[in-house]
Amino acid sequence: MKRIVSKCPVCDNPLEVVELKCPACGTSIHGNFQFDKLMLLDNEDMEFILAFLRSRGNIKELENRLSISYPTAKARLDKLLKNLDLYEGENPTLTKAEILEKLERGEISVNESLKLLKGGE
Repeated sequence: MKRIVSKCPVCDNPLEVVELKCPACGTSIHGNFQFDKLMLLDNEDMEFILAFLRSRGNIKELENRLSISYPTAKARLDKLLKNLDLYEGENPTLTKAEILEKLERGEISVNESLKLLKGGE
Protein backbone atom coordinates (compact mmCIF):
# COMPACT_ATOMS: atom_id res chain seq x y z
CA MET A 1 0.00 0.00 0.00
CA LYS A 2 1.38 3.40 -0.94
CA ARG A 3 1.52 5.69 2.10
CA ILE A 4 1.71 9.47 2.24
CA VAL A 5 5.03 10.90 3.38
CA SER A 6 4.44 12.71 6.66
CA LYS A 7 7.98 13.39 7.91
CA CYS A 8 10.81 15.35 6.32
CA PRO A 9 13.42 12.96 4.88
CA VAL A 10 16.20 15.41 5.86
CA CYS A 11 15.39 16.46 9.45
CA ASP A 12 12.55 14.04 10.42
CA ASN A 13 10.19 16.87 11.42
CA PRO A 14 6.48 16.66 10.49
CA LEU A 15 5.57 17.89 7.01
CA GLU A 16 2.62 20.21 6.36
CA VAL A 17 0.12 19.94 3.54
CA VAL A 18 -0.11 23.37 1.90
CA GLU A 19 -1.85 22.68 -1.41
CA LEU A 20 -4.69 20.51 -2.65
CA LYS A 21 -5.24 20.18 -6.38
CA CYS A 22 -8.03 18.68 -8.48
CA PRO A 23 -6.49 16.47 -11.20
CA ALA A 24 -9.56 16.89 -13.43
CA CYS A 25 -9.90 20.68 -13.67
CA GLY A 26 -6.63 21.90 -12.15
CA THR A 27 -8.25 23.91 -9.34
CA SER A 28 -5.76 24.46 -6.49
CA ILE A 29 -6.53 25.30 -2.88
CA HIS A 30 -3.68 26.73 -0.81
CA GLY A 31 -3.57 26.74 2.98
CA ASN A 32 -2.33 24.75 5.96
CA PHE A 33 -4.07 21.40 6.21
CA GLN A 34 -3.71 18.80 8.95
CA PHE A 35 -3.02 15.12 8.36
CA ASP A 36 -5.74 12.80 9.60
CA LYS A 37 -4.46 10.53 12.43
CA LEU A 38 -5.15 7.44 10.32
CA MET A 39 -3.01 8.83 7.50
CA LEU A 40 -0.03 9.01 9.85
CA LEU A 41 -0.11 5.32 10.82
CA ASP A 42 2.69 3.10 9.57
CA ASN A 43 2.02 0.14 7.26
CA GLU A 44 2.09 -2.37 10.14
CA ASP A 45 -0.62 -0.48 12.06
CA MET A 46 -2.73 -0.06 8.92
CA GLU A 47 -2.40 -3.79 8.15
CA PHE A 48 -3.52 -4.52 11.71
CA ILE A 49 -6.57 -2.24 11.42
CA LEU A 50 -7.63 -3.85 8.14
CA ALA A 51 -7.20 -7.37 9.56
CA PHE A 52 -9.10 -6.33 12.71
CA LEU A 53 -11.99 -5.01 10.61
CA ARG A 54 -12.01 -8.08 8.34
CA SER A 55 -12.17 -10.19 11.53
CA ARG A 56 -15.07 -8.02 12.74
CA GLY A 57 -13.16 -7.46 15.99
CA ASN A 58 -12.86 -11.19 16.73
CA ILE A 59 -9.42 -11.54 18.36
CA LYS A 60 -9.21 -15.31 17.72
CA GLU A 61 -9.80 -14.76 14.01
CA LEU A 62 -7.33 -11.85 14.07
CA GLU A 63 -4.68 -14.12 15.64
CA ASN A 64 -5.17 -16.65 12.83
CA ARG A 65 -5.26 -14.01 10.10
CA LEU A 66 -1.98 -12.40 11.22
CA SER A 67 -0.35 -15.54 12.69
CA ILE A 68 0.21 -13.84 16.04
CA SER A 69 -0.46 -14.81 19.65
CA TYR A 70 -3.21 -13.37 21.83
CA PRO A 71 -0.77 -11.25 23.90
CA THR A 72 0.75 -9.86 20.69
CA ALA A 73 -2.68 -9.03 19.26
CA LYS A 74 -3.65 -7.31 22.51
CA ALA A 75 -0.34 -5.38 22.67
CA ARG A 76 -0.69 -4.23 19.06
CA LEU A 77 -4.26 -3.10 19.68
CA ASP A 78 -3.17 -1.16 22.78
CA LYS A 79 -0.29 0.41 20.80
CA LEU A 80 -2.68 1.40 18.02
CA LEU A 81 -5.16 2.93 20.47
CA LYS A 82 -2.35 4.94 22.08
CA ASN A 83 -1.05 6.10 18.66
CA LEU A 84 -4.55 7.35 17.82
CA ASP A 85 -5.01 8.94 21.29
CA LEU A 86 -7.95 6.61 21.93
CA TYR A 87 -6.54 4.60 24.84
CA GLU A 88 -8.69 5.24 27.92
CA GLY A 89 -7.41 2.69 30.41
CA GLU A 90 -4.54 2.74 32.82
CA ASN A 91 -1.15 1.65 31.60
CA PRO A 92 -1.64 -2.11 31.47
CA THR A 93 0.66 -4.37 33.44
CA LEU A 94 2.44 -6.58 30.96
CA THR A 95 2.94 -10.26 31.59
CA LYS A 96 6.44 -11.74 31.39
CA ALA A 97 5.51 -13.31 28.03
CA GLU A 98 4.25 -9.97 26.66
CA ILE A 99 7.45 -8.21 27.74
CA LEU A 100 9.60 -10.87 26.08
CA GLU A 101 7.51 -10.70 22.89
CA LYS A 102 7.93 -6.90 22.78
CA LEU A 103 11.67 -7.37 23.21
CA GLU A 104 11.76 -10.00 20.45
CA ARG A 105 9.85 -7.69 18.07
CA GLY A 106 12.22 -4.82 18.87
CA GLU A 107 9.46 -2.67 20.39
CA ILE A 108 11.45 -2.22 23.62
CA SER A 109 15.14 -2.32 24.48
CA VAL A 110 16.86 -4.87 26.71
CA ASN A 111 17.11 -2.25 29.46
CA GLU A 112 13.39 -1.42 29.18
CA SER A 113 12.49 -5.11 29.32
CA LEU A 114 14.64 -5.64 32.43
CA LYS A 115 13.00 -2.66 34.08
CA LEU A 116 9.52 -4.00 33.27
CA LEU A 117 10.42 -7.51 34.43
CA LYS A 118 11.58 -6.04 37.77
CA GLY A 119 8.22 -4.26 38.11
CA GLY A 120 9.22 -0.69 37.25
CA GLU A 121 7.57 1.57 34.70
